Amino acid sequence: MKNYFPVLTIAGSDSSGGAGIQADIKTMSALGVYAMSAITAITAQNTTGVSAIQGVNAKVVAAQIDMVYADIPPLAVKTGMLFNAEIINAVADALARNNARNIIVDPVMVATSGAMLIDKNAINSLVSKLFPMATLITPNCAEAKELTGSDDIATQISRLRELGAKNILLKGGDATDTNKKTDYLSLEGSSEPITLIADAINTRNSHGTGCTLSSAIASFIALGYGLEAAVREAKNYITSALSAGCNIKIGQGNGPVNHFFDPHKLKTT
Repeated sequence: MKNYFPVLTIAGSDSSGGAGIQADIKTMSALGVYAMSAITAITAQNTTGVSAIQGVNAKVVAAQIDMVYADIPPLAVKTGMLFNAEIINAVADALARNNARNIIVDPVMVATSGAMLIDKNAINSLVSKLFPMATLITPNCAEAKELTGSDDIATQISRLRELGAKNILLKGGDATDTNKKTDYLSLEGSSEPITLIADAINTRNSHGTGCTLSSAIASFIALGYGLEAAVREAKNYITSALSAGCNIKIGQGNGPVNHFFDPHKLKTT
């Protein structure tokens, strides 16, 4: 009997379909893995901004995770917007209880539009509970600075390690360089980060890029790629998705990437 490659996303819902759970499921589906979800929050948003956020009851969030693991244990997990400390604690406890592995933590704090997507009081819980459990954390420039108080790459890596992070991907997509987008992958036990460079795509359709990247990394890990290879493949995927969607007009603000530029059938093993 064959099996799919199941992957779980734990994140918030984006009513406009460009980020959050919706972007995660699109990404995972496009890459041929079986997507499952635990919804942490409901957002009222579109390409121009966020007008309301309602967190899901933490016990319900944990119940979603427990039910998934009881029936279809995921090969990899990604976390996105977790909203508040109570939800973060519930997620961390549920992942520990279910012996979760291959956890990709995207420390979502700010939307592309600039709206805060996490209760600031929850950041300490995110760091203390989830960072030590994570296979990889994927902060962008703003999030790395918020977490470390520094703009310097080496300092950010050092301070994130002090906070319990093992492997770190510092995303440069929101940096000011208009020609290249540079990410830095620091692997546990390595003294020098790996520099990952891609051509910058001239587009306003960048909504949900962080969600998409972390979901792609989780998907490739579930498919058997090593961490560095999964990150490289995921970066190639998001660059292509940005390029494929750059000339599309959808919404009045930051539209989504084209997740389905080259969709795969569900893969089996």
